[in-house]
Amino acid sequence: MNRVTLSCTALLFAVFTASAETKSDFDVFANLDTGPGNVTATASGRIIMSQHQFYQPQYTVVEYKDRTLLPFPNWEMSAADSTAPLKLDSVLGIRSDSNGVVWMLDNGMRSGVTPKLVGWNTKTNKLQRLIYLPAPIAPKDAFVNDFALDTIHNHAFISDPAGGINAALIVVNLSTGAARRVLQGHYSVVPENVDLLIDNVPIQVKTPAGELVRPHIGVNPITEDLANEWVYFGPMHGLSLYRIRAADLINASLSAEELAGRVERYSDKPISDGISIDRNNNIYLGDLANNAIGVIDPTRKYRQLAQCPRLSWVDSFSFGAGGQLYAVVNRLHRSATLNGGDNQAKPPYFLLKVKALAAGLPGR
Repeated sequence: MNRVTLSCTALLFAVFTASAETKSDFDVFANLDTGPGNVTATASGRIIMSQHQFYQPQYTVVEYKDRTLLPFPNWEMSAADSTAPLKLDSVLGIRSDSNGVVWMLDNGMRSGVTPKLVGWNTKTNKLQRLIYLPAPIAPKDAFVNDFALDTIHNHAFISDPAGGINAALIVVNLSTGAARRVLQGHYSVVPENVDLLIDNVPIQVKTPAGELVRPHIGVNPITEDLANEWVYFGPMHGLSLYRIRAADLINASLSAEELAGRVERYSDKPISDGISIDRNNNIYLGDLANNAIGVIDPTRKYRQLAQCPRLSWVDSFSFGAGGQLYAVVNRLHRSATLNGGDNQAKPPYFLLKVKALAAGLPGR
């Protein structure tokens, strides 16, 4: 897993500011033998990745260190705490906070276990928090996927595309563990009737009966600005990004109708997976259909920053300790799950470094 420069000629797009012209660039920070899920970076500089369950990984979470993937957390080092090792089943969403806690969202789908949100303290190397998400908070068809971490309000906001029509956000109080399912079935979270085609090949899922269907996935991308004021989200299969104030999401006194009325359409977006945001409110995302990285700037305009065949399903973004922006490439459209049962995905997969337009918050 070496760091190599990524070369794609004529694929960088100029970005103009009031005073100067800058370019957004990226390179491959590491070649990976297994398909990553999401990535986060701690304030101390550690890089933690989930491993995508579609590829049946041995470890669902790993740390990239010294060009090697190491299982995370290191349960053996925590043995002195007399805490029985916690089994992680299918982690995708992963974020870290300023206190050194890495939060892992385990959807439990590989083993059919109850979804949970797990906080691991990297400073003490101990379990910080364990919050289960039983039904009806996470229904039988839940696919708790990604989340935004709000350390000011001490809440997590989870995206659950579920079965599409019942997609929703889940609001979790990190202090009490209390959780609420909100905006279920709202137009801002349910998928639009748009197909995803990559390299002219449609994303298809094979049903138990052998039929090939084109899935439409609900709310997935989600992030929050650095002021912890606005939560941005939208359906993966959707061409709109929405936002709502964090204060409204955590206000349990609002009725479902009142909360729905607080949702704003923010901007256009392409079909996309994970997103992140910098201190200037530039929102970064993978433009899946076009093998590209894009940005929604503060004027609410979307544009591509870079396009390249190697940007083959850019899944997740996270800022690091030095203001750099990490991203992962996992080629999910070539996995058996999304390629009609035919696995065409092959390593290397990538951990990228993206030259962001502004610095961001480590872990977000």
